[in-house]
Amino acid sequence: MAQKPSIPKGTRDFSPTEVTKRNYIFNVIKEAFENYGFQPIETPSFENSSTLMGKYGEEGDRLIFKILNSGDYLSKANETALHEKNSNALTASISEKALRYDLTVPFARYVVQHQNEIEFPFKRYQMQPVWRADRPQKGRFREFYQCDADVVGSTSLWQEVEFVQLYDDIFTKLELKNTTIKINNRKILSGIAEVIGASDKLIDFTVALDKLDKIGKDGVIKEMLGKGITEEAIKKVDPLLQLQGDNISMLNELKVILKDSDQGLQGVSELEFVINNVAKLGLNTSSLKLDVTLARGLNYYTGAIFEVAAAQVKMGSIGGGGRYDDLTGIFGLKNMSGIGISFGLDRIYLVLEELGLFQKVELPKPKVLFINFGENEALYCLETIKKLRENEVKSELYPDNAKLKKQMNYANKRDINFVVLVGESELNESKYTLKNMKSGDQSSCNFETLLKAVQNS
Repeated sequence: MAQKPSIPKGTRDFSPTEVTKRNYIFNVIKEAFENYGFQPIETPSFENSSTLMGKYGEEGDRLIFKILNSGDYLSKANETALHEKNSNALTASISEKALRYDLTVPFARYVVQHQNEIEFPFKRYQMQPVWRADRPQKGRFREFYQCDADVVGSTSLWQEVEFVQLYDDIFTKLELKNTTIKINNRKILSGIAEVIGASDKLIDFTVALDKLDKIGKDGVIKEMLGKGITEEAIKKVDPLLQLQGDNISMLNELKVILKDSDQGLQGVSELEFVINNVAKLGLNTSSLKLDVTLARGLNYYTGAIFEVAAAQVKMGSIGGGGRYDDLTGIFGLKNMSGIGISFGLDRIYLVLEELGLFQKVELPKPKVLFINFGENEALYCLETIKKLRENEVKSELYPDNAKLKKQMNYANKRDINFVVLVGESELNESKYTLKNMKSGDQSSCNFETLLKAVQNS
Protein backbone atom coordinates (compact mmCIF):
# COMPACT_ATOMS: atom_id res chain seq x y z
CA MET A 1 0.00 0.00 0.00
CA ALA A 2 1.41 3.40 -1.02
CA GLN A 3 2.43 5.72 1.81
CA LYS A 4 0.11 8.67 2.25
CA PRO A 5 2.03 11.85 1.36
CA SER A 6 2.49 14.55 3.99
CA ILE A 7 4.61 17.61 4.78
CA PRO A 8 6.50 18.44 8.00
CA LYS A 9 4.58 20.18 10.79
CA GLY A 10 4.92 23.94 10.67
CA THR A 11 5.22 24.04 6.87
CA ARG A 12 2.56 24.64 4.21
CA ASP A 13 1.74 24.20 0.55
CA PHE A 14 0.39 27.28 -1.24
CA SER A 15 -2.27 27.18 -3.95
CA PRO A 16 -2.12 29.48 -7.02
CA THR A 17 -4.60 31.83 -5.30
CA GLU A 18 -2.54 31.92 -2.10
CA VAL A 19 0.70 32.51 -4.00
CA THR A 20 -0.91 35.38 -5.91
CA LYS A 21 -2.12 36.97 -2.66
CA ARG A 22 1.34 36.56 -1.11
CA ASN A 23 2.94 38.12 -4.19
CA TYR A 24 0.62 41.11 -3.76
CA ILE A 25 2.04 41.65 -0.25
CA PHE A 26 5.60 41.11 -1.49
CA ASN A 27 5.11 43.69 -4.23
CA VAL A 28 3.70 46.34 -1.89
CA ILE A 29 6.62 45.87 0.53
CA LYS A 30 9.24 45.73 -2.22
CA GLU A 31 7.93 48.91 -3.87
CA ALA A 32 8.07 50.77 -0.54
CA PHE A 33 11.57 49.47 0.26
CA GLU A 34 12.88 50.72 -3.08
CA ASN A 35 10.99 54.00 -2.69
CA TYR A 36 13.00 54.55 0.52
CA GLY A 37 16.30 53.81 -1.23
CA PHE A 38 16.96 50.20 -0.14
CA GLN A 39 18.83 47.77 -2.44
CA PRO A 40 18.11 44.01 -2.70
CA ILE A 41 20.49 41.24 -1.63
CA GLU A 42 20.09 37.50 -0.99
CA THR A 43 22.05 35.11 1.21
CA PRO A 44 22.15 31.27 1.34
CA SER A 45 19.35 29.39 3.06
CA PHE A 46 21.93 27.79 5.36
CA GLU A 47 25.02 29.20 7.08
CA ASN A 48 27.95 27.81 9.00
CA SER A 49 26.72 26.97 12.50
CA SER A 50 29.42 29.22 13.96
CA THR A 51 27.81 32.18 12.15
CA LEU A 52 24.43 31.63 13.80
CA MET A 53 25.01 30.06 17.19
CA GLY A 54 25.32 32.39 20.17
CA LYS A 55 23.66 35.36 18.44
CA TYR A 56 20.04 34.87 19.54
CA GLY A 57 20.32 33.95 23.19
CA GLU A 58 19.89 30.55 24.78
CA GLU A 59 16.27 30.15 23.65
CA GLY A 60 17.01 31.22 20.11
CA ASP A 61 19.92 28.79 19.81
CA ARG A 62 17.60 25.91 20.71
CA LEU A 63 15.29 26.83 17.83
CA ILE A 64 17.96 26.69 15.13
CA PHE A 65 17.60 23.78 12.69
CA LYS A 66 20.94 21.98 12.46
CA ILE A 67 22.03 20.19 9.28
CA LEU A 68 23.83 16.85 9.56
CA ASN A 69 27.24 16.71 7.92
CA SER A 70 27.30 15.04 4.51
CA GLY A 71 28.22 11.37 4.20
CA ASP A 72 28.94 9.26 7.26
CA TYR A 73 28.34 12.00 9.79
CA LEU A 74 28.87 9.65 12.72
CA SER A 75 32.45 8.85 11.66
CA LYS A 76 33.67 12.09 13.27
CA ALA A 77 31.20 12.10 16.13
CA ASN A 78 32.39 12.86 19.63
CA GLU A 79 32.38 9.33 21.04
CA THR A 80 32.21 10.50 24.66
CA ALA A 81 29.23 12.73 23.90
CA LEU A 82 27.58 9.91 21.97
CA HIS A 83 28.04 7.46 24.82
CA GLU A 84 26.86 9.96 27.44
CA LYS A 85 23.97 11.13 25.21
CA ASN A 86 25.20 14.71 25.52
CA SER A 87 23.25 16.23 22.64
CA ASN A 88 24.96 19.66 22.72
CA ALA A 89 28.48 18.25 22.50
CA LEU A 90 27.39 15.62 19.97
CA THR A 91 25.71 18.18 17.69
CA ALA A 92 28.91 20.22 17.41
CA SER A 93 30.76 17.17 16.05
CA ILE A 94 28.16 15.98 13.53
CA SER A 95 26.69 19.27 12.29
CA GLU A 96 28.70 22.17 10.86
CA LYS A 97 25.84 24.00 9.12
CA ALA A 98 22.35 25.23 10.04
CA LEU A 99 19.29 26.77 8.40
CA ARG A 100 19.17 30.51 8.94
CA TYR A 101 17.08 31.64 11.93
CA ASP A 102 16.60 35.19 10.68
CA LEU A 103 17.98 37.52 7.99
CA THR A 104 19.84 39.97 10.26
CA VAL A 105 22.79 37.84 11.38
CA PRO A 106 23.44 36.56 7.83
CA PHE A 107 23.27 40.20 6.71
CA ALA A 108 25.91 41.18 9.26
CA ARG A 109 28.09 38.36 7.95
CA TYR A 110 27.48 39.59 4.40
CA VAL A 111 28.51 43.15 5.30
CA VAL A 112 31.78 41.99 6.85
CA GLN A 113 32.62 39.71 3.91
CA HIS A 114 31.79 42.33 1.28
CA GLN A 115 32.81 45.49 3.13
CA ASN A 116 35.24 46.57 0.40
CA GLU A 117 32.47 46.42 -2.22
CA ILE A 118 29.83 48.32 -0.21
CA GLU A 119 29.16 52.04 -0.14
CA PHE A 120 28.30 53.06 3.44
CA PRO A 121 25.80 53.79 4.82
CA PHE A 122 24.45 50.66 3.13
CA LYS A 123 20.68 50.30 2.81
CA ARG A 124 19.59 46.78 1.92
CA TYR A 125 16.35 44.86 1.77
CA GLN A 126 15.95 41.10 1.74
CA MET A 127 12.84 38.93 1.34
CA GLN A 128 13.59 35.27 1.93
CA PRO A 129 12.40 32.32 4.06
CA VAL A 130 13.79 31.53 7.52
CA TRP A 131 13.40 28.44 9.69
CA ARG A 132 12.79 27.97 13.41
CA ALA A 133 12.24 24.71 15.33
CA ASP A 134 9.30 26.27 17.16
CA ARG A 135 6.06 24.66 18.28
CA PRO A 136 3.58 25.27 15.41
CA GLN A 137 0.42 27.18 16.24
CA LYS A 138 -1.77 29.88 14.68
CA GLY A 139 0.52 32.48 13.13
CA ARG A 140 3.67 30.59 14.15
CA PHE A 141 5.36 28.37 11.60
CA ARG A 142 8.65 26.52 11.27
CA GLU A 143 9.22 27.89 7.78
CA PHE A 144 8.18 31.45 7.05
CA TYR A 145 9.20 34.54 5.13
CA GLN A 146 10.77 37.67 6.54
CA CYS A 147 10.93 40.93 4.62
CA ASP A 148 13.78 42.96 6.12
CA ALA A 149 15.13 46.46 5.56
CA ASP A 150 18.38 47.51 7.27
CA VAL A 151 20.84 50.39 7.26
CA VAL A 152 24.44 49.91 8.43
CA GLY A 153 27.17 52.48 8.77
CA SER A 154 25.39 55.33 10.56
CA THR A 155 24.25 56.13 14.11
CA SER A 156 21.78 58.82 13.03
CA LEU A 157 18.45 58.68 14.84
CA TRP A 158 16.73 59.96 11.70
CA GLN A 159 16.84 56.36 10.53
CA GLU A 160 14.62 55.32 13.45
CA VAL A 161 12.20 58.07 12.39
CA GLU A 162 12.21 56.84 8.77
CA PHE A 163 11.62 53.23 9.79
CA VAL A 164 8.50 54.27 11.70
CA GLN A 165 7.33 56.06 8.55
CA LEU A 166 8.14 52.98 6.45
CA TYR A 167 6.01 50.77 8.69
CA ASP A 168 3.16 53.26 8.45
CA ASP A 169 3.44 53.59 4.66
CA ILE A 170 3.37 49.84 4.00
CA PHE A 171 0.52 49.01 6.35
CA THR A 172 -1.47 51.96 4.97
CA LYS A 173 -0.99 50.68 1.40
CA LEU A 174 -2.10 47.22 2.52
CA GLU A 175 -5.19 48.93 4.03
CA LEU A 176 -4.23 47.47 7.39
CA LYS A 177 -5.17 50.55 9.35
CA ASN A 178 -4.85 51.36 13.05
CA THR A 179 -1.68 49.30 13.49
CA THR A 180 0.27 50.07 16.65
CA ILE A 181 4.02 50.55 16.28
CA LYS A 182 5.43 49.86 19.74
CA ILE A 183 8.81 51.39 20.53
CA ASN A 184 11.28 51.08 23.39
CA ASN A 185 15.04 51.40 23.81
CA ARG A 186 17.41 48.71 25.04
CA LYS A 187 19.37 51.37 26.95
CA ILE A 188 16.26 51.99 29.04
CA LEU A 189 16.06 48.29 29.87
CA SER A 190 19.76 48.31 30.80
CA GLY A 191 19.10 51.37 32.96
CA ILE A 192 16.20 49.66 34.71
CA ALA A 193 18.36 46.60 35.40
CA GLU A 194 21.04 48.93 36.79
CA VAL A 195 18.62 50.84 39.02
CA ILE A 196 17.13 47.66 40.52
CA GLY A 197 20.56 46.12 41.03
CA ALA A 198 20.23 43.37 38.42
CA SER A 199 22.74 44.47 35.77
CA ASP A 200 24.40 41.07 35.88
CA LYS A 201 21.04 39.51 34.98
CA LEU A 202 20.22 41.83 32.06
CA ILE A 203 19.62 39.07 29.49
CA ASP A 204 17.47 37.02 31.89
CA PHE A 205 15.60 40.20 32.84
CA THR A 206 14.83 41.21 29.23
CA VAL A 207 13.91 37.68 28.09
CA ALA A 208 11.41 37.35 30.95
CA LEU A 209 10.02 40.88 30.47
CA ASP A 210 9.48 40.22 26.76
CA LYS A 211 6.99 37.47 27.68
CA LEU A 212 4.63 39.79 29.58
CA ASP A 213 1.92 39.59 26.90
CA LYS A 214 2.18 35.79 26.72
CA ILE A 215 2.47 34.67 30.34
CA GLY A 216 1.25 37.72 32.29
CA LYS A 217 2.77 39.60 35.20
CA ASP A 218 2.75 36.60 37.56
CA GLY A 219 4.47 34.43 34.96
CA VAL A 220 7.16 37.07 34.39
CA ILE A 221 7.81 37.38 38.13
CA LYS A 222 8.05 33.59 38.48
CA GLU A 223 10.54 33.38 35.61
CA MET A 224 12.65 36.23 37.00
CA LEU A 225 12.78 34.57 40.42
CA GLY A 226 13.79 31.33 38.72
CA LYS A 227 16.68 33.14 37.05
CA GLY A 228 17.99 34.46 40.35
CA ILE A 229 16.58 37.99 40.25
CA THR A 230 15.71 38.97 43.83
CA GLU A 231 12.22 39.78 45.11
CA GLU A 232 13.47 43.23 46.14
CA ALA A 233 14.60 43.93 42.58
CA ILE A 234 11.30 42.71 41.16
CA LYS A 235 9.35 45.02 43.50
CA LYS A 236 11.31 47.96 42.07
CA VAL A 237 10.23 46.91 38.56
CA ASP A 238 6.53 46.95 39.47
CA PRO A 239 5.94 50.70 38.77
CA LEU A 240 7.24 50.16 35.23
CA LEU A 241 4.75 47.36 34.63
CA GLN A 242 1.98 49.79 35.61
CA LEU A 243 3.29 52.72 33.51
CA GLN A 244 0.48 54.29 31.45
CA GLY A 245 -0.46 57.51 29.70
CA ASP A 246 0.65 59.21 26.51
CA ASN A 247 4.22 58.94 25.20
CA ILE A 248 5.41 62.26 26.60
CA SER A 249 4.08 61.69 30.12
CA MET A 250 5.66 58.21 30.21
CA LEU A 251 8.99 59.63 29.03
CA ASN A 252 8.84 62.20 31.83
CA GLU A 253 8.16 59.47 34.41
CA LEU A 254 11.08 57.44 33.04
CA LYS A 255 13.40 60.42 33.52
CA VAL A 256 12.56 60.34 37.22
CA ILE A 257 12.82 56.56 37.59
CA LEU A 258 16.15 56.43 35.73
CA LYS A 259 17.69 59.58 37.18
CA ASP A 260 20.63 57.57 38.58
CA SER A 261 21.41 55.75 35.34
CA ASP A 262 23.29 57.62 32.58
CA GLN A 263 22.65 54.83 30.11
CA GLY A 264 18.95 54.77 30.94
CA LEU A 265 18.66 58.54 30.49
CA GLN A 266 20.45 58.28 27.13
CA GLY A 267 17.81 55.78 26.03
CA VAL A 268 15.05 58.17 27.13
CA SER A 269 16.70 61.01 25.17
CA GLU A 270 16.92 58.87 22.01
CA LEU A 271 13.28 57.85 22.32
CA GLU A 272 12.26 61.46 22.89
CA PHE A 273 13.98 62.47 19.63
CA VAL A 274 12.21 59.77 17.63
CA ILE A 275 8.78 60.25 19.19
CA ASN A 276 8.83 64.04 18.88
CA ASN A 277 9.96 64.06 15.25
CA VAL A 278 7.49 61.36 14.21
CA ALA A 279 4.77 63.51 15.79
CA LYS A 280 5.93 66.55 13.79
CA LEU A 281 6.01 64.60 10.50
CA GLY A 282 2.76 62.75 11.20
CA LEU A 283 1.63 59.22 10.37
CA ASN A 284 -1.06 58.13 7.93
CA THR A 285 -2.99 55.37 9.70
CA SER A 286 -0.64 53.93 12.35
CA SER A 287 0.14 55.09 15.88
CA LEU A 288 3.50 55.12 17.66
CA LYS A 289 3.28 53.92 21.27
CA LEU A 290 6.01 53.77 23.91
CA ASP A 291 6.01 50.38 25.66
CA VAL A 292 8.63 50.07 28.39
CA THR A 293 7.98 46.33 28.71
CA LEU A 294 8.93 45.73 25.08
CA ALA A 295 12.24 43.87 25.21
CA ARG A 296 12.52 41.57 22.17
CA GLY A 297 14.68 38.76 23.51
CA LEU A 298 17.38 38.90 20.81
CA ASN A 299 20.75 39.67 22.35
CA TYR A 300 22.10 41.87 19.58
CA TYR A 301 19.79 44.88 20.06
CA THR A 302 21.48 47.89 21.68
CA GLY A 303 19.21 50.88 21.05
CA ALA A 304 15.69 51.42 19.72
CA ILE A 305 13.48 48.34 19.45
CA PHE A 306 10.21 48.07 17.51
CA GLU A 307 7.26 45.72 17.40
CA VAL A 308 4.06 46.09 15.38
CA ALA A 309 0.65 44.74 16.32
CA ALA A 310 -2.49 44.69 14.17
CA ALA A 311 -5.77 46.03 15.44
CA GLN A 312 -8.86 43.77 15.57
CA VAL A 313 -6.93 40.48 15.10
CA LYS A 314 -5.08 38.65 17.84
CA MET A 315 -2.03 37.43 15.97
CA GLY A 316 1.14 38.42 17.80
CA SER A 317 3.62 40.77 16.21
CA ILE A 318 3.47 41.33 12.44
CA GLY A 319 6.74 43.24 12.41
CA GLY A 320 9.69 44.07 14.60
CA GLY A 321 13.29 45.21 14.70
CA GLY A 322 15.74 47.57 16.28
CA ARG A 323 19.24 49.05 16.42
CA TYR A 324 22.32 46.90 16.83
CA ASP A 325 25.71 48.55 17.40
CA ASP A 326 27.85 45.46 17.87
CA LEU A 327 26.55 42.80 15.47
CA THR A 328 29.25 43.12 12.79
CA GLY A 329 31.88 43.31 15.56
CA ILE A 330 31.48 39.60 16.27
CA PHE A 331 32.65 38.98 12.70
CA GLY A 332 35.62 41.35 13.03
CA LEU A 333 34.21 44.67 11.76
CA LYS A 334 34.08 47.17 14.63
CA ASN A 335 32.24 50.50 14.93
CA MET A 336 29.55 49.65 12.40
CA SER A 337 26.17 50.58 13.84
CA GLY A 338 23.07 49.28 12.14
CA ILE A 339 19.32 49.36 12.43
CA GLY A 340 16.65 47.28 10.74
CA ILE A 341 13.02 46.24 10.76
CA SER A 342 11.22 43.14 9.56
CA PHE A 343 7.75 42.41 8.18
CA GLY A 344 6.26 38.99 8.97
CA LEU A 345 4.69 38.17 5.61
CA ASP A 346 2.89 35.04 6.80
CA ARG A 347 1.17 36.74 9.72
CA ILE A 348 0.33 39.79 7.61
CA TYR A 349 -1.32 37.40 5.13
CA LEU A 350 -3.42 35.81 7.88
CA VAL A 351 -4.48 39.22 9.22
CA LEU A 352 -5.49 40.51 5.77
CA GLU A 353 -7.38 37.27 5.11
CA GLU A 354 -9.22 37.40 8.43
CA LEU A 355 -10.21 41.05 7.93
CA GLY A 356 -11.24 40.50 4.30
CA LEU A 357 -8.75 43.07 3.05
CA PHE A 358 -7.54 41.21 -0.02
CA GLN A 359 -8.90 42.65 -3.23
CA LYS A 360 -10.16 40.20 -5.86
CA VAL A 361 -7.17 38.13 -6.92
CA GLU A 362 -6.44 37.86 -10.63
CA LEU A 363 -4.61 34.57 -11.17
CA PRO A 364 -2.05 34.42 -13.98
CA LYS A 365 -3.76 33.12 -17.11
CA PRO A 366 -3.50 33.36 -20.89
CA LYS A 367 -5.64 35.90 -22.69
CA VAL A 368 -6.10 33.50 -25.60
CA LEU A 369 -6.57 29.73 -25.68
CA PHE A 370 -6.07 27.90 -28.98
CA ILE A 371 -8.21 24.79 -29.42
CA ASN A 372 -6.35 21.64 -30.49
CA PHE A 373 -7.93 19.85 -33.48
CA GLY A 374 -4.93 17.75 -34.50
CA GLU A 375 -1.24 17.75 -35.33
CA ASN A 376 -1.29 20.06 -38.38
CA GLU A 377 -3.69 22.50 -36.74
CA ALA A 378 -1.63 22.52 -33.51
CA LEU A 379 1.55 23.40 -35.39
CA TYR A 380 -0.24 26.26 -37.15
CA CYS A 381 -1.57 27.47 -33.78
CA LEU A 382 1.87 27.35 -32.15
CA GLU A 383 3.34 29.42 -34.99
CA THR A 384 0.64 32.01 -34.27
CA ILE A 385 1.13 31.76 -30.51
CA LYS A 386 4.84 32.50 -31.00
CA LYS A 387 3.97 35.75 -32.78
CA LEU A 388 1.38 36.69 -30.14
CA ARG A 389 3.87 36.14 -27.33
CA GLU A 390 6.38 38.32 -29.19
CA ASN A 391 3.70 41.03 -28.92
CA GLU A 392 3.33 40.40 -25.15
CA VAL A 393 -0.02 38.60 -25.50
CA LYS A 394 -0.28 35.66 -23.10
CA SER A 395 -1.31 32.67 -25.19
CA GLU A 396 -1.69 28.93 -24.75
CA LEU A 397 -2.43 25.84 -26.83
CA TYR A 398 -4.59 23.16 -25.24
CA PRO A 399 -2.06 20.31 -25.26
CA ASP A 400 -4.38 17.38 -26.07
CA ASN A 401 -6.58 16.72 -29.10
CA ALA A 402 -9.55 16.25 -26.77
CA LYS A 403 -13.28 16.71 -27.30
CA LEU A 404 -14.23 20.32 -28.03
CA LYS A 405 -16.52 20.47 -24.96
CA LYS A 406 -13.64 19.52 -22.66
CA GLN A 407 -11.37 22.19 -24.14
CA MET A 408 -14.07 24.88 -23.91
CA ASN A 409 -14.79 23.92 -20.29
CA TYR A 410 -11.08 24.39 -19.55
CA ALA A 411 -11.28 27.93 -21.00
CA ASN A 412 -14.37 28.71 -18.91
CA LYS A 413 -12.93 27.38 -15.66
CA ARG A 414 -9.76 29.46 -16.09
CA ASP A 415 -11.83 32.50 -17.10
CA ILE A 416 -9.91 32.95 -20.38
CA ASN A 417 -11.23 35.86 -22.46
CA PHE A 418 -10.73 34.50 -25.99
CA VAL A 419 -10.69 31.12 -27.69
CA VAL A 420 -9.27 30.57 -31.19
CA LEU A 421 -10.50 27.67 -33.31
CA VAL A 422 -8.44 26.49 -36.26
CA GLY A 423 -9.94 23.63 -38.26
CA GLU A 424 -9.31 22.40 -41.80
CA SER A 425 -10.99 25.39 -43.50
CA GLU A 426 -9.13 27.99 -41.36
CA LEU A 427 -5.88 26.15 -42.03
CA ASN A 428 -6.43 26.18 -45.81
CA GLU A 429 -7.33 29.89 -45.82
CA SER A 430 -4.66 31.00 -43.24
CA LYS A 431 -7.50 32.36 -41.10
CA TYR A 432 -8.72 32.02 -37.52
CA THR A 433 -12.12 31.79 -35.86
CA LEU A 434 -11.99 34.08 -32.81
CA LYS A 435 -14.60 33.59 -30.07
CA ASN A 436 -15.11 36.16 -27.31
CA MET A 437 -15.92 34.04 -24.24
CA LYS A 438 -17.55 36.96 -22.42
CA SER A 439 -19.96 38.12 -25.13
CA GLY A 440 -20.21 34.90 -27.10
CA ASP A 441 -19.42 36.77 -30.38
CA GLN A 442 -17.51 34.77 -32.97
CA SER A 443 -15.85 35.90 -36.20
CA SER A 444 -13.35 34.87 -38.86
CA CYS A 445 -10.19 36.99 -39.03
CA ASN A 446 -6.55 37.19 -40.14
CA PHE A 447 -3.59 37.53 -37.75
CA GLU A 448 -3.55 41.35 -37.75
CA THR A 449 -7.24 41.51 -36.80
CA LEU A 450 -6.76 38.78 -34.17
CA LEU A 451 -3.84 40.64 -32.62
CA LYS A 452 -5.67 43.96 -32.54
CA ALA A 453 -8.79 42.40 -31.02
CA VAL A 454 -7.02 40.71 -28.11
CA GLN A 455 -4.68 43.66 -27.46
CA ASN A 456 -7.57 46.11 -27.19
CA SER A 457 -9.71 43.97 -24.90
